[in-house]
Amino acid sequence: MALMDFIKKQFIDILEWTESGDGTLAWRFPMAGNEIQYGGSLTVRESQMAVFVNEGQVADVFGPGMHKLTTQTLPVLTYLKNWDKLFQSPFKSDVYFFSTRQQIDRRWGTSQPVTIRDKDFGAVRLRAFGNYAYRISDAKLFHTSISGTRDRYLVDDLDGQLRGLMLQHISDAVAQSGVPFLDLAANQIEFAVQLKEATAPEFTKLGLTLESVTVQNVSLPEELQKILDQKIGMGMVGGDMGKFMQYQTAQAIPKFAEGAAGGGGGVVGDAMGLGAGVALGQVMAQQLSQGLQGGGAAAATGAAAAASAPVGLKPDEVMATIEKLADLKAKGILTEDEFTSKKAELLKKLV
Repeated sequence: MALMDFIKKQFIDILEWTESGDGTLAWRFPMAGNEIQYGGSLTVRESQMAVFVNEGQVADVFGPGMHKLTTQTLPVLTYLKNWDKLFQSPFKSDVYFFSTRQQIDRRWGTSQPVTIRDKDFGAVRLRAFGNYAYRISDAKLFHTSISGTRDRYLVDDLDGQLRGLMLQHISDAVAQSGVPFLDLAANQIEFAVQLKEATAPEFTKLGLTLESVTVQNVSLPEELQKILDQKIGMGMVGGDMGKFMQYQTAQAIPKFAEGAAGGGGGVVGDAMGLGAGVALGQVMAQQLSQGLQGGGAAAATGAAAAASAPVGLKPDEVMATIEKLADLKAKGILTEDEFTSKKAELLKKLV
């Protein structure tokens, strides 16, 4: 039996690893008490690296290629074992293979809203998610800091740690960009670039290279989404205040019709809540004037007069509308001059 064991030890002269596709990052060659033959062959494929470990200490590291195991190709191991004085064959050593191909389509995302600082809003709570890809670039560092002496280390074993690093640096990515949050949310490519730059150094400390980061979605808090919608509405009318009031009126008309059909008492309140109470009569008169241009000068003149005629409002309606306009000014939608002008117009229409 002892003779058979000795014979088996002599057959470890080819060391190689064919990945099984199960997401393995590091794999220890099964020695099973056997020893490596001097002059044996080590095959490392293009997407791999191999590391020899002697009594817990990392010795020689091999990149892709076929390597003959001699004192020349194992200089560190030769030094550790004092082979320059007496070479021993066969010899014992732990051999670890590492996959260096990209690990793609790894997911990151916020399970809870993340609070970040923003120069426009002070503090913002956001949700975001996307993908990232990485690979092992320093097998020795990865072995000593992550995989260790385990027989097999999987991608899934590392996912939680890497996902945490991505989320930890979201605030840094936004701060380093110097871009207002609303603009950054609309430019997800820039967001991804900044997140990669902020997180990559932490991956390097683990022997990894962060190859790419994508941002698939950024969810705004509800209150910021409303402001963004208003800014989009202003953009649709080119920033013209009169056109913006028409836009707001158009948004209010469906609610007005719905309330009128149902006999509800909140119709005027709904229209004014959209900032359209003052302009509603004016816009409808203007549209009537345009529609009757081909029907005679008298009708056109009457419609134009109706469009320009003052609209009588009750004091409580005036105050409510002024408050709505003040809110739009506070949010930056109205300028100080526009607010002052509209307030003066409202005060003239008191009945």
